Amino acid sequence: MDDIWGTVLGIAVIAVPAILAITLHEAAHGYAALTFGDPTAREAGRLSLNPIRHVDPMGTIILPGILLLSSAPFLFGWAKPVPVNFARLRSPRADMVWVALAGPGMNIALAVLSALLLHFVPQTPGLTGAVIGTGLQYSIFINVILAVFNMIPLPPLDGGRVAVGLLPLPLARGLARTEKYGIFLLLGVLIGLPWLGSTIGVDLNFFAGLILPVVDSVVNAITFLTGVTLD
Repeated sequence: MDDIWGTVLGIAVIAVPAILAITLHEAAHGYAALTFGDPTAREAGRLSLNPIRHVDPMGTIILPGILLLSSAPFLFGWAKPVPVNFARLRSPRADMVWVALAGPGMNIALAVLSALLLHFVPQTPGLTGAVIGTGLQYSIFINVILAVFNMIPLPPLDGGRVAVGLLPLPLARGLARTEKYGIFLLLGVLIGLPWLGSTIGVDLNFFAGLILPVVDSVVNAITFLTGVTLD
């Protein structure tokens, strides 16, 4: 019974911050779009903090489950994107940048909040304090990973939309046309290349080599600014 309870707690300290990170990330896009004139997310009922409304069967459940069962060196997934009609924004190209930044911005805000809340954990006794502290530390890493990963400048990730909004129009149009293939390119880089590398004996883990160092730098900056120490 203790083993079962320990397993449940272990899943919960990861699942709860992950669900909050994904849900608030998507909700932030919808609220930002509404602020800049596009009510599409509200009309679709997606301005919600209900995680079920943001679950994508493949990206939120199936793919992370496969990676977890295959002992992959990282977990990767996505939620159902909040619908945004950029044509309804007051200044489509400029406002698209802010709408795209809202999701990663929310994740960084959640990471900072989690770090600040760690200051109160020592006042929580026993197992409760340990569980809360572990969950908050996972929250920092999960939110920073989500923010950094989503800022890769490739549509349909948020960084790709930011790049489309900032690049000169001819370049922006060319980058925007890659959106239909973007997810397949990402899966190829994140899963295909490491597999190929392990086959030929070369380290081709893009995620570990490029993304994780940035994540570590952001986490270190947050802990420094908030004055907390992670285990």
